[in-house]
Amino acid sequence: MTTIELLSPAKNLECGIAAINHGADAVYIGASKFGARKAASNNIQDIEALIKYAHKYYAKVYITINTILFDDELEGVKKIINQLYQAGADALIIQDMGLLELDLPPIPLHASTQTHNYDLNKILFLQNVGFQRLILARELSLKQINNINQNTNIELEYFVHGALCVSFSGQCYFSQAVYNRSANRGECAQPCRLPYSLVDAKGNVLAKDKHLLSMKDLNLSAHLNELIKAGISTFKIEGRLKDVGYVKNITSYYRQKIDSLIETDKSIIKASSGKTKIYFNPVPEKTFSRGFTNYFLHERQKDIVSLNTPKAIGEFIGKVSSVNKDYFVINSKSKLNNGDGICFFNKEGKLVGININNVVGDKIYTAEKINIKEETSIYRNLDKNFTKKLNSNNTSQRKIDVEFVFEETDNGFCIKAKDEDDNFVQYSYDCKKILSNNKNNFNENIKKQISKTGNSIFNASKIEINVKENYFIQISALNNMRREVLTLLEKEREKNYKLQRVSLVKNNFPYPEKKLDFNANILNKKAEEFYKRHKAEKTEPAFELQKKLDGKTIMTTRHCLKYQFGLCPKIKKHSKIVEPLYLVDKNNKYRLEFDCKNCVMKIIK
Repeated sequence: MTTIELLSPAKNLECGIAAINHGADAVYIGASKFGARKAASNNIQDIEALIKYAHKYYAKVYITINTILFDDELEGVKKIINQLYQAGADALIIQDMGLLELDLPPIPLHASTQTHNYDLNKILFLQNVGFQRLILARELSLKQINNINQNTNIELEYFVHGALCVSFSGQCYFSQAVYNRSANRGECAQPCRLPYSLVDAKGNVLAKDKHLLSMKDLNLSAHLNELIKAGISTFKIEGRLKDVGYVKNITSYYRQKIDSLIETDKSIIKASSGKTKIYFNPVPEKTFSRGFTNYFLHERQKDIVSLNTPKAIGEFIGKVSSVNKDYFVINSKSKLNNGDGICFFNKEGKLVGININNVVGDKIYTAEKINIKEETSIYRNLDKNFTKKLNSNNTSQRKIDVEFVFEETDNGFCIKAKDEDDNFVQYSYDCKKILSNNKNNFNENIKKQISKTGNSIFNASKIEINVKENYFIQISALNNMRREVLTLLEKEREKNYKLQRVSLVKNNFPYPEKKLDFNANILNKKAEEFYKRHKAEKTEPAFELQKKLDGKTIMTTRHCLKYQFGLCPKIKKHSKIVEPLYLVDKNNKYRLEFDCKNCVMKIIK
């Protein structure tokens, strides 16, 4: 059997509970510090509350402590980790190898995507030094993932949805170099979302003021089965800065997709308990979307970048069929509503956003006059009714199936309960047994009362009654029996939850490289000790400690601007451009270097 885990993001406790309620098998959330998202930190009390709630459904909670750390921060991090261990966290997601030199509690470690899990030799190293799981680089193709799976025996996690970093994760120093804000410290200023011009050595402008590094959003929902076959066991949704509506919508969407696979393939099972009913139609485009791509999953392709805007454009709803001085008409099957937000690209390629003031039939009246042409593509980036539904409390229900047996005992009655995970409890009710004259409704009354599981986490999937005579039993007594047995069952589930605990055993397994430059992100002495213990002969300090930055590579990416603009020498030689090429903004000029053998582009400061 293949266990598949749906892993959702949580900015805070509210988002984490929403993720669980909408079908997540696990949630990842930032600790109070060092979680790579400064705007998404959480205190230990909220994390403990989320853990307690998730574990009711045998869902897991992973904590991100995935920044690199200064020497004077290590003791504080160790204290946080011990608190998380005591709170029952299921695993830590980390980047800094210095943590492996500390005396950590026996909690599983997951190698963050920030550790750049792209190369098989590096992945084998991380497996051999004690990581339980690897979060693979988003740039990997299906073929590469399969090769990694064939040559390792470690859990593999992979992003399937959300915002994309254009750089190899953990290898981006653009923000640090320009704004003194380290991406590896959770402070990325996102220079990749800004406009640049692409210029050759003679000053010829190949692209002017375009968002050349701004990726579309990832959506691999159509490829989940391929990923399972390639060896991915955890599907990860990006979005620890996203709101609760995004978490509800995207988690529900992937829950339904995975459940459909489970229905047709009995070799696949989900990683947690309970069936989730979704009370709305999840649509990924309706919550933050820059347009979608499957990135490099099926090797290199052109349509991965959002050249005209880094903003959300939402769902395509149709094209303008006619324009009047007061209104315009969209040829669309989508129902538009007063207060919806729509957007389009004008003739200069700039995104224009407007609110719908009034809808009369197929006529769209906007709050302010706009210059729009026929055949313009229209997108809806705010569906007022959909957002209202997402913000309501009635969007999902998650229940764990329970089989009940109601029996007669020598001294009264007994109710037994066994949940879908084979947790078993029973509750006896001692009373004087009184025969009833009503022969028809005895069983029905018992079933009716037992099935009223109400606001509990349980659902009565089967009720068996083993009583030979018809008795009179007060409804209040039946309700009390049901409540008591469900309370016992919830406690039994908590007692039987299998919290994985793994002690890290230090070894001297050799690192695949002898000389490490700043890309190893060594910011503290413990990290330096780690690599030297693993036979690295020379280590360079992290980029954040470098004094001279000119000439250094500040981004490495598989996204290639030569390929994007039809200039790839592997496809066709071009004599019109004179290299090197440059990225240019108002203040800076960055040289581009192309490693065509490995299909990689580098940005040099």
